[in-house]
Amino acid sequence: MKKKSDKIILSYFVVTFSLVFTSQLIIFLFFDHYSLIAVLLVALSTSVILTFIQKYLIEKNNQKNSRMLDELQMINEDLSKSNERYDIVSKATSDTIWDWDLSTGGFIWNKGIYGVFGYKKNEVGDNFQWWFDKIHPEDSLKMSVKVYTNVEQKTEKWQDYYRFQCADGSYKYVYDRGFLVMDDNNTPIRIIGAMQDITKLKEEEQRLKLLETVITQSKDSVIITEVNSASKGIPKIIYVNPAFTNITGYKPKEVIGKTPAVFMNKNSMKSDFKRISESLKKKVEFSFEVLNLNKKKEEYWVNFTTIPITNKDNEHSHWISIQRDITQEKKREKEREQLINELTINNKDLKQFSYIISHNLKAPLSNLTGLLNLIEDTEIKDPELNELINGFSKSTHLLNETINDLVKIIVIKDSTSIEKEEVNILEVFENVFNQLNFLINSNSPILKMSLEKCPTLFINKSYLESILLNLTTNSLKYRDVNRPLKITITSQKDKDKSILVFKDNGMGIDLNRHGEKIFGLYQRFHSHTDSKGLGLYLVKSQVEAMGGTITIESKVDHGTTFTITFNKEEQNA
Repeated sequence: MKKKSDKIILSYFVVTFSLVFTSQLIIFLFFDHYSLIAVLLVALSTSVILTFIQKYLIEKNNQKNSRMLDELQMINEDLSKSNERYDIVSKATSDTIWDWDLSTGGFIWNKGIYGVFGYKKNEVGDNFQWWFDKIHPEDSLKMSVKVYTNVEQKTEKWQDYYRFQCADGSYKYVYDRGFLVMDDNNTPIRIIGAMQDITKLKEEEQRLKLLETVITQSKDSVIITEVNSASKGIPKIIYVNPAFTNITGYKPKEVIGKTPAVFMNKNSMKSDFKRISESLKKKVEFSFEVLNLNKKKEEYWVNFTTIPITNKDNEHSHWISIQRDITQEKKREKEREQLINELTINNKDLKQFSYIISHNLKAPLSNLTGLLNLIEDTEIKDPELNELINGFSKSTHLLNETINDLVKIIVIKDSTSIEKEEVNILEVFENVFNQLNFLINSNSPILKMSLEKCPTLFINKSYLESILLNLTTNSLKYRDVNRPLKITITSQKDKDKSILVFKDNGMGIDLNRHGEKIFGLYQRFHSHTDSKGLGLYLVKSQVEAMGGTITIESKVDHGTTFTITFNKEEQNA
């Protein structure tokens, strides 16, 4: 800088000297009294003086320029530091800063638009319209009106919430704070804003609102208490929901700040008090049922469940108790117990009555049968008396059969333990066929058996024989006379189950009419005179006595299928 200044001064001196010397030389030529030396001295002195003046002025100008340069450097350094602080603050707060020039419409964004919303540099617009287009359609009108209103009214600061679109098309909730910049004439020239992502806060707020709705609308009483209390270790209440007042009759102001002892029945809690105290000390969940008293001293049953609540640091902060009114459940439970007791008594009475019928009447009936047998050997000439005795004999035999059936039922129902053994199904069927040899030969049914998949059952042999005897007898008795009778018996295993299927193509049963009473006692579904309606009842009773189940599928004029199932556990019992 100094060398350049010296060159300028030297050049200035040469030029000045030349001009002054030329002017003095002209004077010398036209005026005699001037000598050449004088001209030279005047030119030289004038040039020197002017040169020094010029040098002084240049140095002053250089000093001024130097000061201005120093000031500019300081301003530049301050601006650089300010920008650096601005970037650091933006990163620390995760804010997205935007600057809108109202005169040009230009829009400037900081790096937050990339990090927070996922945009690339070439995807970000530089005008107001791009910002406005990214606002959620449901929020855009509100924000447009608000921004222009603030500019028109010269509102220096404003803030609002809206949804802003991300690069992937999703939306984030933002909290935007705007600052209006005005010139010396108080005319708005810029708006600077800071957008903060509050999506998580908004989601948490919505979740809390939902929880609040659940608590306030719940029919169960909700009680929130503090953790520690000086009241003998019992926490104080800080919140109760509306259901609490409905159940107990106490208003919030009557219990908040007090312990649950205000509305708890101490006498009913004596048995649970020790367990509750230990749970409170250990800060673990506990529950109990208690007969409580409401504000009107009316009794009601409640189920109390108390849960410890922890904060974000996993520190125990509160207790929350849910109080469910179970008064009606307790009433139904009591009614159920009374009904069970009554049924138990009635069942005992019925058993006793059955024993009386089956045993006390057995001996007189046997005597009566013996007398009738003697009378049959005696010749009776009176036809009316003979007819009367025949009718009486028939009725006596029917009564004897009924008594025998009742004995069978009582034996099945009273059997607490049934002897089981590995039974070959085919062998049992052979016994059944031998017993029904006459009926089988008379009806010539087509028999088909497939027992290879499950040839044996761990079961009571006598019960199985009785079951198959009744089912086979029914198939023969209720065959369809218009087609040959077909009986199919199959067995199989399905995981932990053994399944026996008995199928025929007989007359079938209308399950729509008789489905509910198909296995009932003394139920008849056809008009056969020798039908007693006892067979299927005995079959079901014997199957269930062995822990199995029986189902029926039937259609009129198509036939009937019985499926008997035994579980593995019941097979091994």
